[in-house]
This record gives sequence, C-alpha cells and structure tokens, in this order.
Amino acid sequence: MRIVVLDGYLLNPGDLSWTELERLGELVVYDRTPVELIVERAEGAQIVLTNKTPLRAETIGKLPELRYIGLIATGYDNVDVQAARERGITVTNVPAYSSASVAQLVLALLLELCHRVGLHSDAVRDGEWAKSPDFSFRKTPLIELEGRTMGIVGLGDIGRRVAKLALAFGMKVVTVSRTKRQLTGELAEVTYVELDELFAESDVISLHCPLTEETKGMIRRESLAAMKRTAFLINTGRGGLVVEEELADALRRGVIAGAGLDVLSKEPPPADHPLVGAPNCLITPHIAWSTQEARLSLMQGIARNVERYLAGEPENIVN
Repeated sequence: MRIVVLDGYLLNPGDLSWTELERLGELVVYDRTPVELIVERAEGAQIVLTNKTPLRAETIGKLPELRYIGLIATGYDNVDVQAARERGITVTNVPAYSSASVAQLVLALLLELCHRVGLHSDAVRDGEWAKSPDFSFRKTPLIELEGRTMGIVGLGDIGRRVAKLALAFGMKVVTVSRTKRQLTGELAEVTYVELDELFAESDVISLHCPLTEETKGMIRRESLAAMKRTAFLINTGRGGLVVEEELADALRRGVIAGAGLDVLSKEPPPADHPLVGAPNCLITPHIAWSTQEARLSLMQGIARNVERYLAGEPENIVN
C-alpha cells in the first residue's frame, strides 16, 4: 500500500514521528507540493494525505489507483469530495483535534486587546516606564471582561470551549447556532439569541461557524455598524467569514474598537492586504491549530483514519 503525504511540514516540522503511518504502508512524505507536481508525486498511490494542497476533479481523474484521501485537517474545502465520491474514493477528515488550542488562542487575542501586554512590555524595555513620575504606567485603556457579553457564532466543540472560558471570566455568553441543542451543566448559562441581537448586545464576538454560502461575508459593513463601538471581533474560523476591506474601514473609522484574527481569506496575505496595518487589529499567522499537543492529536487521528479504512471500517467520512 503506497501512502503519499503531499504537504506534511506544518504537521511535522521535525518534532513528531511518522511511525504510526509507516507501519501501515510504503510512506512517502513531501514537505510541500506545488500544484504542477501533484499528479507526478501521487501517481501510483492508493492513499493520499493532504493539508492544503488541492485535489480537484481534474487532478483526481488523473490518479486511477487512488482509493482514499485523508485530510490532515478538519476542513475539506480543498478537496472535490463529489468527484471523489463519483470515483469511489473515500475522503476523511480529523474533527476536533485542536479545539482546546483554538479556544486558548481566542482568549489570548482577546486578552491582548484588553491589556496590550506586548505594547506595555515594550514600553518597559524601551525605558518609558522608567521616565514616568508614577509607579503605574498605562499606554492604553485597560478593559475588564467580567460582566461583559461574549457572543459566539457557532456552538460546536470549539464554540463550547470558548463559552466555558468566557463564563470562567465572569462573562455573559450568548450564541447563535444552527443546532440549538439543549445546554446543560456549566453551559446552561449560555443563551440562544438571533444573529441581529447577538451583534447588538455583544462586547466581544467570536466566530466559530463553517464557511458556507450562507455565512460567507457575514461580517460586513451592515453587521459591523450594528455592533457596539466598544466591541471586539475575534475570528479563528475562516477568513471568508469577513469582508476584509469593510472590516479594515470600520477599524479606521472607529466603528468597532478592535479585532483579533488568526485567519484571512488569502494566506499568507499580500503586503497590501487591507487589514495588515489596520488600527487596533491583531493578526496571527494561522497558528491556533498548531500547538505541539494539537498536532500530535492530529497525527494520531490521521493514522487511525487510515488504519480503520484499511480494516474496512472507515471513520470520519466527509463524502
């Protein structure tokens, strides 16, 4: 069984082991694969694993021996799942491997917006505090989260984890969710609301919904105008949820107070991207998923998916 990993570097830059996959077949791992080399590298493989390297219908059609595509991720928009289904190719993903890490970054972005820890640390390093006549030195207003409202769009595994963290900070939590499942335990304090109510009430809005035709561009000029001028937007979901030019304009005009983003519609962004350099906008380079603990869980999930497929009992099928 020939197994080809098209873009394995971000999963394993050298601090993890491919052993679990190596025992399942003849494994070939490429750090990255340009589009023009996909067919050449995947030729003869029954199993292909990909993170962001696209497998479109035309490419899949040129790989007659391909029987299984494994996503090194939860999202699968880079694979033509319908074309795979038509050719009898199983496609699987790894759900929920990074939920704790993503939720942690949500709070990291939010706390940085509230306290500007990096800015104040630099002020100490640069000698600004030493020149101050006062024992306490602030460069920006500081914000306490207790009593404020967190609005969560999408209450899946990550959204629920963010809700628990927000509740631990003493925040009120409201949410919009398609499923509206009954909430118990500590999540019983979370309230379902309509989307327009969430925009109007929330001091922080955190996006955790999938990117669909319905949600694409949901954060646009009109929704931003409906938010409080003191509100923060956090996006660790998908860049396409936000109309980025309109968010940048809103930040420049003070329509909302700030944003913390780990995802953009184009990654990495061009130098002239409207949000790069926008005021009160924190951007991290799509790192929420990539703690070592989350990547280890992902590696284990990939190996299990392949193992279950080879046993004739595939799991986590997305097509």
